[in-house]
Amino acid sequence: MVSTTIAPPHAAGAGATYPAGPRRLRFTPLHAGVAAVHGGAAAAWVAAPATWPWALGALVASHVFTAAQTLFPRGQLLGPALIRVPRAFAERGAVALTFDDGPDPEVTPATLDLLDRAGAKATFFCIGERVRRYPALARAIIARGHAVENHSYAHSPYLGLWSVGRVRRDVAAAQAAIADATGVAPLFFRPPFGVRNPMLEPALAAVGVHCVVWSARAYDTIARDPARVVRRLTARLDAGAIVLLHDGIAVRERTGPPVLLDALPVVLAALSARNLHSINLRSIVAPA
Repeated sequence: MVSTTIAPPHAAGAGATYPAGPRRLRFTPLHAGVAAVHGGAAAAWVAAPATWPWALGALVASHVFTAAQTLFPRGQLLGPALIRVPRAFAERGAVALTFDDGPDPEVTPATLDLLDRAGAKATFFCIGERVRRYPALARAIIARGHAVENHSYAHSPYLGLWSVGRVRRDVAAAQAAIADATGVAPLFFRPPFGVRNPMLEPALAAVGVHCVVWSARAYDTIARDPARVVRRLTARLDAGAIVLLHDGIAVRERTGPPVLLDALPVVLAALSARNLHSINLRSIVAPA
């Protein structure tokens, strides 16, 4: 499996590309703080049993604070997550269009056609189970110059509550499904629904993938009006943006054509008008 070492988010614009190398576990101050609170509470409980209400209160407070971080997918306290493309690429007018929840046998091919017409490259965060079901679609994404990356195997809304082992198994299953279908192992992972927990970073490090979130999203799985999707995106569409859209699951659960297929041509035109261009996220990674 291909692996890379990606610079911490605060340094993510320092070089022209991310350097290749082994994936390392990156603990954050939150991991250290929670461990310290647990150790201190246990020591206090043993040394002075009468302090147990304070020890218990400290434990509860640390868990509440940690749980609150799951509501902020772009935060860095739960582990490093890429929010924008590196500065060197942004300075050349690059953005990264990304599509979640596919592949879908109707929406994904139409999305690929629209990208081709605009000469745009993109990254598709695919669900492992759907790649198993539609392997030819995953191969088509790569054949047309885009990337297929990891969006979990089951796309469970409960992933944020899982243990390290269960998260690792799910992410690894998606890695295997994508590698089997395309011959290319993912380098990046996007958590379903943007939900992260302290167990995610150790699991991703064990598998060898890096977390990617977004700087601009359209809520295209909720909005029914393509114009509203376009307005939301273009308001935050600047050089370096990582844009979140969807080509699967929720966009197919409604009647009528998916909003994405009406909104995407306008977004691509807006990129061109602003002298911006969309890149495949793999282009930011230095060759091994």
